[in-house]
Amino acid sequence: MARGSMMVRLAKILLTLALAAFAFVVTYDNLVDYGSNFAFVRHVLSMDTTFPGNALMGRAITSPALWHVGYGLIIAAEGATCVLLSLGAVALWRARRASGARFDAAKRWVVAGCTLGFLVWFFGFMVVGGEWFAMWQSKVWNGQEGAFRFYMALLGVLIFVNQRDGDLEEHRHSHPMR
Repeated sequence: MARGSMMVRLAKILLTLALAAFAFVVTYDNLVDYGSNFAFVRHVLSMDTTFPGNALMGRAITSPALWHVGYGLIIAAEGATCVLLSLGAVALWRARRASGARFDAAKRWVVAGCTLGFLVWFFGFMVVGGEWFAMWQSKVWNGQEGAFRFYMALLGVLIFVNQRDGDLEEHRHSHPMR
């Protein structure tokens, strides 16, 4: 049977906490400084800084109400990512001394949080914003590079955390002379 290490378990907990902190700060910033990133969402959805006369302009959303709905959904998903990752870190912490099977079972919240975060920053920013609304065409309102950093960090932690954990190694103290 594979043996696990407390150091690896603690690393998985700390990396999960780091992602939760990131999602918290992003959510907090979007709520406190609503206007800054609202401008980003408005420009991306309205496609007003894409190449002039591009054939995709029929996709543009020019309704301020829909801009607010879209931005609200982004903020809600970022906040839910924070909550799921926080629950994951707590679940891992509680199971840190448990069997490998129990520690593995505690990962479900981390998997959910990383998956939701990946959907926000990959699907939302790369697929919807980047391709559907042609964000890649904008020199000013292009969030693809930042989104890439975010979803790759989520994906890296998801892969690491999801590696199977065995039971903890027992440290035997050798006593050469009894």
